[in-house]
Amino acid sequence: MNALSDPYELRVGVPAAEVYRRLRTDAGLSDKAPEAVALALPNTWYGVVLHHAGEPIGMGRIIGDGGTAFQIVDICVHPAHQGKGLGGEIMAALTGELERRAPATAYVSLIADGPARFLYEKFGFADTAEHGSIGMYRTMG
Repeated sequence: MNALSDPYELRVGVPAAEVYRRLRTDAGLSDKAPEAVALALPNTWYGVVLHHAGEPIGMGRIIGDGGTAFQIVDICVHPAHQGKGLGGEIMAALTGELERRAPATAYVSLIADGPARFLYEKFGFADTAEHGSIGMYRTMG
């Protein structure tokens, strides 16, 4: 898969654990424990890794049960490559796969940090509060 112009390439899959951690922290997301990453990555329903001149510089994943519930996670692009529509390319790949394979009644969620909400709205995502729901979370640490 390569809908991007050189030297960018979007590849299906997930990065190695150490690359995953670096991509997250480079983009300003929180780090994750190596043992947690080792458990998580093999359970990815669908993922993509964005490369620039062969080096991983971004990613996105879908996790879920494969039928009723999915969550888009780990959307990130290295700051040196932001502002070029690359996050949109990652989202297009992820939502395209959901449209191909997920049942029509599936619920797809994500957490939008800051201005990322404007990107996600372009792909049909809406604020849950507008529908009487509120997102909640809990960390285990």
